Amino acid sequence: MLARRRLLIMDRCVGKLPKEILECAASNLGCSITDEKLAIHLDQEDELQHLRDQFHIPKSKDLPSIDPALIKPEEECVYLCGHSLGLQPKKTKGYINEMLDDWARIGAHGHFHGSYPWALGDECLSERMANIVGAKKEETALMNGLSVNLHLLLLSFYKPSSSRHKILMEAGAFPSDYYAVESQIRLQGRDPKESMLLLSPAEGEEILQTKDILSTIEKEGDSIAVILFSGVQYYTGQLFDMLSITRAGHAKGCYVGFDLAHAVGNVELHLHDWNVDFACWCNYKYLNSGAGALAGAYIHEKHKSTIKPTLLGWWSHNFKSRFQMDNKLDLSPGVNGFRISNPPILLVRSLQASLEIYNQTDKKALRKKSVLLTGYLECLIKHYHLKDPDNPQKLYIDIITPSNIEERGCQLSLFSDHMQKIFLELMKRGVVADIREPILRIAPVPLYNSFYDVYRFVSKLNESLNSVSRELKDGM
Repeated sequence: MLARRRLLIMDRCVGKLPKEILECAASNLGCSITDEKLAIHLDQEDELQHLRDQFHIPKSKDLPSIDPALIKPEEECVYLCGHSLGLQPKKTKGYINEMLDDWARIGAHGHFHGSYPWALGDECLSERMANIVGAKKEETALMNGLSVNLHLLLLSFYKPSSSRHKILMEAGAFPSDYYAVESQIRLQGRDPKESMLLLSPAEGEEILQTKDILSTIEKEGDSIAVILFSGVQYYTGQLFDMLSITRAGHAKGCYVGFDLAHAVGNVELHLHDWNVDFACWCNYKYLNSGAGALAGAYIHEKHKSTIKPTLLGWWSHNFKSRFQMDNKLDLSPGVNGFRISNPPILLVRSLQASLEIYNQTDKKALRKKSVLLTGYLECLIKHYHLKDPDNPQKLYIDIITPSNIEERGCQLSLFSDHMQKIFLELMKRGVVADIREPILRIAPVPLYNSFYDVYRFVSKLNESLNSVSRELKDGM
């Protein structure tokens, strides 16, 4: 009867915005939105809760900078840092050890024999990866690191002319993207000051408005060779309208590509259907493959015969004749021709462990949970920590990530005065997050985070703000 009652409660709350769902569920439970009872109930209703058990979640006692007096040593930490490094799947160690055993037992025969032959290791995962980014298998490759892949793609897609030579990107792009674009422009003998078109938010705003992006493309498009945007902006957490940007760019004759480092595994992607020209991403954030993991790249199939790799290696060669070693290149079509070296099998197996977990659900289910999970976080923060004009001394939290669920993934970027002090207090209490001063980035990941994680985080955030407030008061 209890299980049936829970289902009826959630059934009555379907089809609403996160805040409305949460308020409806709390009302039916006879509690407030801030009650621990709601978090427990939401986890009981979570159809993806079993996936959490497939990850290692660090214990608070093992983290640096904790205060033993403020934690329960055997309690799991509050890990909300998947936007920086995802948690380790429990299968990862076994898969890597399996590869090491094959290497020890059969040596070079492991390329074509054993539990997971190495020569085709990357290709065995490309279809699973393609499903996550909304592409075809032949449009998707696993290779290198993100910045290396971005360079390889730009070498082929960025062919500036005297009239069309600019690369449009957001001014606050991740530094490695900025460096890559700057160096590619210089490589073509051009001046970044003339050929980098950087788009900033309007004065007084934190995020870029889609209308401003599109109007810039319309105005400057005839001089733009490549549009390169993030899928999700790493600092603000803003999810860009990739479909609209792509359509606008194509209407002006531009190539359109995306850095999906903070989007892949976080939001729904449909690269092929959106007609995106190229994209690249890392796999160690929301795809949980370990620091420095094997990265991914995509090129739309329409370019498979027209866009050629500038740099070649033996993995660019078709597999069927690759080992004939006659130095006559039989180039793999499309993105597979951009591969240069054989993939590191240890990284392949690590990625395999994560993709198998994703294979147990789908993008829509993850997105549905993500919207509610992040909405829950937003509601609790706004309940406790909105700016109070009648009490200017009170520490507050401002969320700079868009409140519109269509314009964000799971990350919320939080601003407050004295954020570094708040961050240190959170660390003492076993919270793993990420600070890019003055912003604290928090990401409840639907694959392994629970609603109770969010509840615990906000409780520890309340304690941290109280502690910092006392410190500031005592110092006055």
